[in-house]
Amino acid sequence: MLGSDVLLCFIFYSTLLILKMYIIAIFTGQVRLRKRKSAYILQLSGLTSEIKAFANPEDADRHGGVQFCRTDPYVERCRRAHVNDMENILPFLFLGAVYSMTGPSYAVARLHFLVFFLGRVLHSIAYLLALKAPTRSFAYVIAQVPCVSMAIQILMEVASFA
Repeated sequence: MLGSDVLLCFIFYSTLLILKMYIIAIFTGQVRLRKRKSAYILQLSGLTSEIKAFANPEDADRHGGVQFCRTDPYVERCRRAHVNDMENILPFLFLGAVYSMTGPSYAVARLHFLVFFLGRVLHSIAYLLALKAPTRSFAYVIAQVPCVSMAIQILMEVASFA
């Protein structure tokens, strides 16, 4: 019912990528909660002025003033990793779906999907663990190669209809 082996392979890797995005979103939320719990414990001990940190000015104003509007560097790192996933995985979902309809060989298509998936996993690990440069950049470039390849093949397939 779902179609070709290529499409099924694409659905498999796309689902893994979306699950990875959910995991990073949940991880980001957990990091935020841990930071808040630590802040609450310090607040109970009387160290409130040292630990208050609110992401939104209106929340900070309600709890002591805009001087407490600040961000946590690691929470921001997690958030940026999640945003980067959205910026890269969403185009892959479009390209991969259309590419799957162009009739590519299964082996080549699987290689495209696998390389993108592994590149994005490595990119997320490098981002979250702040691995030494150029690990994250390398992972980004590796993941972009199959996207560019799929885009070129799609354009070649449909160019005569434009």
